[in-house]
Formats: sequence, structure tokens, C-alpha cells
Amino acid sequence: MSPTLNALAAITLWATLASLGTSLSHLPPFLLTGLALIIGSVPSWPLALRDRRAWAVPLRTLALGVYGLFGFHFLLFIALRHAPPVEANLVNYLWPLFMVVLAPWLLPGMSLRPLHVVAALLGFTGAAIAILGARGDASSAAGGSYWGFLPALGSAFIWASYSLWTRRVAAFPTSAIGLFGLVSGALSLLCHALLEPSAALSPRDWLLVALCGLGPLGAAFFFWDLALKRGDARQIGILSYITPLASTALLLLVTGRALSWSIALAAVLIISAAVMGTRAR
Repeated sequence: MSPTLNALAAITLWATLASLGTSLSHLPPFLLTGLALIIGSVPSWPLALRDRRAWAVPLRTLALGVYGLFGFHFLLFIALRHAPPVEANLVNYLWPLFMVVLAPWLLPGMSLRPLHVVAALLGFTGAAIAILGARGDASSAAGGSYWGFLPALGSAFIWASYSLWTRRVAAFPTSAIGLFGLVSGALSLLCHALLEPSAALSPRDWLLVALCGLGPLGAAFFFWDLALKRGDARQIGILSYITPLASTALLLLVTGRALSWSIALAAVLIISAAVMGTRAR
């Protein structure tokens, strides 16, 4: 597969994450995160069993992987169950913009230009419209509360910082992402055992968890890593802005909500800001 096709495959799978998370919102978040991440790591197990070097990464790189995969998904699932899911999903997709804004602080040799500042203001305007639009939407108010937008912002920050910090560690094989998922999943299940009540999963729950693990929490990361290693990161990064549009459209379909002006405007502003920030050199 070409880098573009790899990127589009990852984007397609990521577009289903918010809808799957919303459909599984009755499960404890640590349990859901743990099961899905472990299932997502399964495709790399045969590679690790055949060659130990497939998972041979320094402890620092492993810690970064756990921070990214575990932290991002756990906070996203928290946001989807405590805030209106469509608006929380839009706020979460500030992560491409955060990558631009954080780059001067997390990566050497980069500076923040005026266009970056304009993009940041535009993106946060979109997030504000998404949050304030929920106030006047009765169906949104019934589905969550405002504090749930904080973990949505937190998940965006974690994914942006994780993506930047991977450029400051030694190169690692794509198969090592399976190790990140396995360790993150085990950690999440341990937290579930210590902090959450037990939960019984129905056959439908197991099916959705498996889809979540094999798709957006599994194969998507392998596709994305292959795309970034083999293609032009700038072009692939711009492709990623398809994700919030596709994800929000699917969420609207799943939740049965109509497209309101606030959701549409927030989506346009956030995506415009992210593209603007990426094009700034």
C-alpha cells in the first residue's frame, strides 16, 4: 500500500472511535480502554514471538508509548460519557493544532510564527462555539455536562505531545506499537480492578469492544506509523483533518442528532485552523 492509502486506512478507522466509545459508554472506562488496547496489540504478537527485536525498545520509548496510547484513549472515553459526545469529539480534534502550537516548546529549532497564532485563535474559537452551542441544545444538555470538555482537551494535548516526542526518541519498529498497546491495556485493567466496580459484558459489548480494539485502537496505529515512515509527513498530516469531519458525521448518525449551526461552524473553524497551522512554515 502507498503511504496515502495507509494514511486513509488509519483515518477511516479513527473516524469510528467516537461512535464506538459512545455505544460502549455504559462500560467502566478503564475496562473498556484496557480490553480494546490489548485486543489491538494482538496482530503484532506473532512478530514478537518470531523475533524479539520486534518489541525491542528502550524503557523511555515504552513509557512514551504508554503515555500516548493509554492517556489519550482513557481521557477521550471519559469525555464522551461526561460531555455531549459530538461537541467533545470536536474539541478532541484540536490535537493537530496543538501539535503546531507546542512544537516550538517540545522540539528544538522550531519557532512560532504569526500564522500559527492566528490558527490557534481560530481553533479555540471553534472549540468555544462547540461548547457554548451545547448550552442551547436540549438534547446535548441531557447527554453530558461541561466539565467533560476538560478531558477532551487533555486527550488532545496528550496525543499532540506524544506525536511530537516520538521525534525525540530513537527510531522504533512499527511492530513495537503492539507492545505499547499491550502494556497500556494491562495497566488499564489493573486500574479497573483497583478503582472500578466489576461489569458484565454482553455478546454485543464483546463484539463492539473487539471492533474498537482491532480497528481504531489497533490497526489504525500500524497504518499510521507506516504512512509516516514511508511518505511525506506534511501531506499525510493534512489528510488527517478528514478525521473530525468523518467522525462527527458518523456520531450524528449514531446519536440521531441533526446537524446544528454550532456543530457545523465549529467543525469548519477547527479544521481550517489545523490546515492553516500546518501550512505555516
